[in-house]
Amino acid sequence: MVEPLTILVAARDEADRIEETVRVLRALLPEAEVIVADDGSRDGTADAAEGAGATVLRLRPRGKGQALSAAERAAPPGRVLLVDADLRGDPRALLDGDADVVVAAFARRQGGGFGIAKRAGRALVLALSGYEAREPLSGQRALSPRARAAVFPLAPGFGCEVRMTIDAVRAGLAVEERELELEHRPTGRDLRGFAHRARQLHDALLGCLPLRANYRGDRLPLVGGVLALVEPPTALLGLADDLWSGPERGFLAHLAARRTTGVLKLVGIPAVALVRTRSVSGALLVGLAANALNQLDTRPGRALKTFALGAAGLGFRPRKGVALAVLLAPYDLREMAMLGDGGSNALGALLGYGSVSRLRGAARWITIGGLVTLTVLGERRSLGELIERSPVLGPLDRLGRRG
Repeated sequence: MVEPLTILVAARDEADRIEETVRVLRALLPEAEVIVADDGSRDGTADAAEGAGATVLRLRPRGKGQALSAAERAAPPGRVLLVDADLRGDPRALLDGDADVVVAAFARRQGGGFGIAKRAGRALVLALSGYEAREPLSGQRALSPRARAAVFPLAPGFGCEVRMTIDAVRAGLAVEERELELEHRPTGRDLRGFAHRARQLHDALLGCLPLRANYRGDRLPLVGGVLALVEPPTALLGLADDLWSGPERGFLAHLAARRTTGVLKLVGIPAVALVRTRSVSGALLVGLAANALNQLDTRPGRALKTFALGAAGLGFRPRKGVALAVLLAPYDLREMAMLGDGGSNALGALLGYGSVSRLRGAARWITIGGLVTLTVLGERRSLGELIERSPVLGPLDRLGRRG
């Protein structure tokens, strides 16, 4: 029994090519639905695709991987064929055979640079899966239902193809590359071409980090581990929670389950702080501050903005922590990556240690009381919902975030 087929196309500013691409695909595969994910185009891409008979998702600009993931969520069950918006040729041979993932290798080279991005992609796939890929960056791929379940949601941006191959091989699926007479718009050795390939390389490296689902259901790279450069114990405890946590959420759930990575953080972060500050109140302040930032990290940029406000009150210290937060902010706000528990806990701990050195006596205990109140409130209510409803905090919370 042949599985139903859906063709997924991610497109941005392809008004001059998308209509022909859709018409050819519909003529070659009349039984398949064509879904075009318009990734924030500023031209008539969406209208052209719709006029050619495609189902169009009109998205805000988020990147190729996220656009394809949105299209996959809108597709019915069955096989999927991924096709670039500027493809020319017949991709039907990708649908033959028993392999779970069939990747197109272009018979003739068109354009390109010095092969750095492609060689890096091959090296990443080989290192992380053991598979020797000829075309790690090819966007023309046929996926069985099993492969679809294993690789979606995709890694963000142009890192989606490299990570797709890695995830499929790690899942024990058969991956095959097939040489076809296909063409697409070539990129040359000019500024635009080099910029595109640099973005491919950047996104491929990012997409090979550990991934975790965000509030939209997209899988994003965990970049908070970089804060281990300035706060190693807390960042590593948080990263362990990112990688091996169960379904438990909140203090009470973790305590009820007893042996969880959340309990490891609950005990480990204050224990490290107790050794470093030699003070019970210092340990409480650091542990509660780390938890507070973690509770707030439910939307892009929220924890980083809170850290920025706290660091401003401490004279923008520690400077290395502030510098890393500034570096991570564009990735977090644009939903190309996420802090995870490793990042948010580490940022909170940095604020806690900074506060310990400045607050004494009653001031410290008042701060601890405020953080306890925030923790209890977070156990009973959604802090994010309260922030979003606030006429003052809501606009600040949304500032710089993609819709």
